Amino acid sequence: MGIPADGSGAASRRPAGGGPAIRVLLVDDHQVVRRGLRTFLEVQDDIEVVGEASDGAEGIAAAEELRPDVVLMDVKMPGMDGIEALRTLRELDNPARVLVVTSFTEQRTVVPALRAGAAGYVYKDIDPDALAGAIRSVHAGHVLLQPEVAGALLSQEENNGGQGRGTSLTDREREVLGLIADGRSNREIARALVLSEKTVKTHVSNILMKLDLADRTQAALWAVRHGIGA
Repeated sequence: MGIPADGSGAASRRPAGGGPAIRVLLVDDHQVVRRGLRTFLEVQDDIEVVGEASDGAEGIAAAEELRPDVVLMDVKMPGMDGIEALRTLRELDNPARVLVVTSFTEQRTVVPALRAGAAGYVYKDIDPDALAGAIRSVHAGHVLLQPEVAGALLSQEENNGGQGRGTSLTDREREVLGLIADGRSNREIARALVLSEKTVKTHVSNILMKLDLADRTQAALWAVRHGIGA
């Protein structure tokens, strides 16, 4: 079971703008890493650490119980690793956005994590202020990758023949894809294009099928790589 936050002050924290703090769950098998992350994040006015877990199984249980906004997840952990935990959270339809924070840079680790549903992938040597910014960005619905990580995924996509597939998209699908790249939810896309959410879901499904992509993260990267949207 996950370790809940102390609650001795962080629970009442509110950002200067008055909205609720971003609720963060830490999942890493190294206690010293979790302690370091907690120490830094708890001084952020708009971020609240609500719990910790030491492996993927604990992380899933904690995410289901605590319902965090963002999960900071390591990849390599004993027992259930981060990639399997990501897949399980997606199967459970847990709404938390997962930001992978790891020391593993190999493409064989990066690509499966993103395909499993990670909203971002950064390395443990990331600047602390940049990490806080990454949490805010992922929480806002954006895809957040360090340049070399994006390069690894895009390289694989191009090797799989992805460059020519965009010609099959309709104008409306390209509009929807551009808004996905901007980090918009289906509801926000529907509002922007004056469509029903059901219609937007159909467009998203068609985009993923035509581009042979697994999820919105890959779609957003494909769009940015090909000059659509963000």
